[in-house]
Amino acid sequence: MLAQGIRQNRSGNSKSAHMTEETLDTLFQGKLKILQSRSGYRFSLDALLLADFVSVKKNDTVADFGTGNGIIALLLASLHAQVSITGIELQQAMAERAKRNVKLNGLAERIQICCGDVRAIDALARSESFDVVVCNPPFRKPSSGRISPNDEKRIARHEFHGDLGDFLAAATFLLRPKGRVALVYSAGRAVDLLVSMHLARLEPKRLRMVHSFRDAKASLILVEGVKGGRAALAIEKPLTVYRRKQEYTEEVAAVIAGAHP
Repeated sequence: MLAQGIRQNRSGNSKSAHMTEETLDTLFQGKLKILQSRSGYRFSLDALLLADFVSVKKNDTVADFGTGNGIIALLLASLHAQVSITGIELQQAMAERAKRNVKLNGLAERIQICCGDVRAIDALARSESFDVVVCNPPFRKPSSGRISPNDEKRIARHEFHGDLGDFLAAATFLLRPKGRVALVYSAGRAVDLLVSMHLARLEPKRLRMVHSFRDAKASLILVEGVKGGRAALAIEKPLTVYRRKQEYTEEVAAVIAGAHP
């Protein structure tokens, strides 16, 4: 994941029973409030970039696979006033925290959180019942990289409970014909992503590479595909995160502020 040190406003003044285990962070200039585990999985810039990248239309129904604390669902609800979103999360504790975040932001009428496994998507929702799927899946194979001892981090980062093919198969099941799927993934596994999307009948249509700095290699890839779409891929201009160390580019600063058009 990119930019895990994304600046957040934190408050330890919550009087809930969870206050010693969680922080209360804000986004979009205080408009959104996000409860997160102090020691477990915490959202990064990946989520904001994906929420900004995905194409969402008025009255769309959106499914967010691996919703975690509900961050992408909350971002999309804030950016698009007339969409309904279902967040699906495998880990019970994170799903419960996502539900509290939805309630905290007054979005219970538009966001539903479901605790379940995308590998059993047919037990969670009807086929062809959504317009859009968004997903920030685990990037790493179980045998690669350092394995975190923390369950939330380990499951979010490594493919222990579902690999890329599982998430794409679930998207194919859930999407209506011509429905859209958008993912953020490791640039180093771009070939895996594009080939797997094609095989799952989720034809890649838009692609954007993300670079930490202008002269750095790409670290992330943003891709949007269409179920049953024809082969025609648009390569968009690269996205650079930092102008210099600790200083975001104008575009990324606008994404973080919720002001990017």
